[in-house]
Amino acid sequence: MQHTPHPLLGGLSPAEFLRDYWHKKPLLIRGALTDVGPHVDFAWLAELAQQDDVESRLIECRNGRWHLEQGPFRPSRFKKLPDSEWTVLVQNVNHHLPHVANILWRFNFIPYARLDDLMISYAPPGGTVGPHFDSYDVFLLQVGGRKSWKISAQQQMELVDGAPLKILSEFHCEQEFILEHGDMLYLPPRYAHYGVAIEPGMTYSIGFRAPTSQELATQFLVYLQDRVCLDGIYADPEIAYQDEPAQISDAMIDQVARMLAELRWDRTTIADFLGHYLTEPKAHVFYDAPEDELDEEEFATLAMQNGIVLDLKSQILYIEERFYCNAELLATDPADRASWQHLANQRCLPGSAVSATMLALLYEGYLAGYWHLAGPVAQ
Repeated sequence: MQHTPHPLLGGLSPAEFLRDYWHKKPLLIRGALTDVGPHVDFAWLAELAQQDDVESRLIECRNGRWHLEQGPFRPSRFKKLPDSEWTVLVQNVNHHLPHVANILWRFNFIPYARLDDLMISYAPPGGTVGPHFDSYDVFLLQVGGRKSWKISAQQQMELVDGAPLKILSEFHCEQEFILEHGDMLYLPPRYAHYGVAIEPGMTYSIGFRAPTSQELATQFLVYLQDRVCLDGIYADPEIAYQDEPAQISDAMIDQVARMLAELRWDRTTIADFLGHYLTEPKAHVFYDAPEDELDEEEFATLAMQNGIVLDLKSQILYIEERFYCNAELLATDPADRASWQHLANQRCLPGSAVSATMLALLYEGYLAGYWHLAGPVAQ
């Protein structure tokens, strides 16, 4: 499949795109995706931005000054907006609408471990978030209306002092495109871009995870603190008298250094850390248990009949025979590896692939809201 032309890539195959563009240079794709499913209008987006468990922002530029407000918003806030020059952005819309989630998962020519979310922004004429750059790869899909995009490979990345957003203090346009419905622009990391709405419309932003070294190190230490068990206790039977009792001695430093040198990790530890870290839901994400839960026998019958679908907020990743879902290591049977891989890759599993040895674990996940029964009985 990697050498087959992909409709989202304008006739390029995934192999060609990854070789020539990914992390390297922009790509404009005309008519990449015109059928985006049911229309997500501003009224719906505004309603979503009023919810406590949704990340949302409102950006305005008034008299040359940038203003940023974080959601959730009161309904009255949107009634006060002018006819132009503002933008509402809502993160993780794929958690709330199945047809939007389906768009996100179509970008499966990039590993799911790198795929982050689908954000939708709405802007009337003049709406913009200013010239900026992202530290990650992004696809910008225009849905309705028209939008001007100016881009630049500039090296100057200084930001406007005191602005609530990361706005570039200088922007030197090198290329400009007008995107219409269905057009898409890919940008590699740190590629400066400046989008301004010409007509009311949406931008679907497909973003990718790019954690910093500091974030990875911090989260790895958090992971280790629950798993490290070192023997011994600090002791100094040969302690020497100190004229200066407030001084930390070289002997103490050396002994603690030896104790901490006992910390060990290997590739297996790193792999297990990544399985937990990369599937961990964001802080605002919660899962809903089924309203009218079935007993285990009823669930088993329907699971083997209709199959399973992952919840929109769930993610399964795997490393060899270890499967991780929502930061949990699943106690899977090695004999069911192919079925669990299918569920992870396709985000659904037909009933014919549900084995008897999977049912107990599937039932636990069903009760937790991690996945649901497929078909008309889906909870």
